[in-house]
Amino acid sequence: MKPLNSVISACPPSGIRRFFDIAAQMDDVISLGVGEPDFVTPWRVREAGIWALEHGATTYTSNAGLLRLRELICAELAGRYGAEYVPDGECVITAGVSEGLDLTLRVLLEPGDEVIVPEPCYVAYQPCVSFAGGRPVPVPTYAEDGFRLRTEVIEAAVTGQTKAILIGSPANPTGAVQTRDDLAALVELAVRHDLYLISDEIYDRLTYTGAHTCLSALPGARERTVLLGGFSKAHAMTGWRVGYLCAPTAIADLALRMHQYTMLCAPHVSQLAAVEALTSAGDDVDEMVADYDRRRRVFVKGLREIGLDCPEPGGAFYAFPSIRSSGLDSETFAERLLHRHRVAVVPGSVFGKPGEGHIRCSYATALPLLEEALDRIGRFLQECST
Repeated sequence: MKPLNSVISACPPSGIRRFFDIAAQMDDVISLGVGEPDFVTPWRVREAGIWALEHGATTYTSNAGLLRLRELICAELAGRYGAEYVPDGECVITAGVSEGLDLTLRVLLEPGDEVIVPEPCYVAYQPCVSFAGGRPVPVPTYAEDGFRLRTEVIEAAVTGQTKAILIGSPANPTGAVQTRDDLAALVELAVRHDLYLISDEIYDRLTYTGAHTCLSALPGARERTVLLGGFSKAHAMTGWRVGYLCAPTAIADLALRMHQYTMLCAPHVSQLAAVEALTSAGDDVDEMVADYDRRRRVFVKGLREIGLDCPEPGGAFYAFPSIRSSGLDSETFAERLLHRHRVAVVPGSVFGKPGEGHIRCSYATALPLLEEALDRIGRFLQECST
């Protein structure tokens, strides 16, 4: 038989899913592995989905998505962050942020174009660049300075083939929230080198230690930025698959064109549920965010008390502690912790080279389970030291 696609064949399976799949076959496992909110979608949002089904909202919508949903998203971005977009022409409803990222990269990139990707980063970033025909260029960030974006490090990686910079803030896996000043410096760099910026802001509402900065709202950023967001995390709507892409018309038009031939539209029922989420579920989001913040503070404090150095995560729902004191690499640490003490975490190495020596722990689970997980990790660390 003729060979299959070499780029896809060379891409390893997701390191996150691997540990999740192993844990699913075991009993009494506390999973801190997958970034899945443990909250159920708020009832009023679920009720809107039920109503939509009962009233026959099982058809296609326009390719761009329901105009009412696009209007609400653009109003939310403008009111919350000062990011101005036109609902009809600069906003496309996607099947989650994942599709939005795929569309963006395939619209922006020609074969061989380079995309700078600060690490540690979400496991899909670099494969999606490769799938779009580009070449990911990783640059490091470090725990010692809170995984801060260093523009001098990014600029050193710029070549004549560089087309874009892809970032997430708040970040998966580190929980790092980039400062307004550092993001402004990134915009200045992009202007100097005429680069596009791709900003994954799916965790924007899950920001605890300061205000979220929307990248495209910064001076000079809008014309070269694609903003990605969605409902999966703050609204606990992972399975509904609703995201959005906001960008200047030239980019949004081409993203919509690809969307027309591939996904066609996000699910109609899910879009109506998202409308409800934006119109009446604000209190539910606030309650969930406050609960995540409580868990964050308890869990990070607990990690430090059992001897794991952990940078303060300013957003998302992940902690990224160092496990170097155990004497184990991150893969071995995660495997032994899972098999011996039934706690599932993700080795930091799957998020790029700077992630080695760390593990990703999601605190999107109930507080009693987090406390039990801390006890189990503490016992495992004692075993490692004997």
